[in-house]
Order: sequence, then C-alpha cells, then structure tokens
Amino acid sequence: MSRRSIWKGSFVDAFLLRLKENKDQLANKKIWSRRSTILPEFVGTAVRIYNGKSFVRCKITESKVGHKFGEFAFTRKRRPHKLDSGSKKKGR
Repeated sequence: MSRRSIWKGSFVDAFLLRLKENKDQLANKKIWSRRSTILPEFVGTAVRIYNGKSFVRCKITESKVGHKFGEFAFTRKRRPHKLDSGSKKKGR
C-alpha cells in the first residue's frame, strides 16, 4: 500500500480536529473514523472505536501516536484451534 504524501500531512477527520483542543470532550467519545491518524493531543484519553459491529474501548498512549484508530479495534473474532479430543480412528 502506498503512503500518503508528506506535504499533505497525516489524515485526521474534521470532527476529530475540532475536538483536538478539548481533551475532556474526546474522553469516551465514539469514533467511526478508523482511517484517522492518532495525534499527540489525544494521549491520555479513552475512546470507543467502531469495528463494524460494536464499539471497542481503547486508551490512547504515546506508543499509539502516528498509527490509525482502526489498528486497535479488530474486526474479526479470534477463534482458537480446536484441540483433538482423542476421537481418532484406531488402526485397521
């Protein structure tokens, strides 16, 4: 996948840019924009990111700055491999 041009800057949805100044408004806010980049102003807040079915709570830390919101709300369920319960057929 190609990267966004440096001169354009990172993509952030307009409603997130408006909330950037007021951190307390962003706290526990529902976010549908999975493609938006996490900015340093969001550090320390907890948001809920939409994964296509429900909202996943996510606490924004410094290590998440520069990544996209969608990276932290998985869209697929993890299903563990079924363990074989000894139902193998006996040798002939």
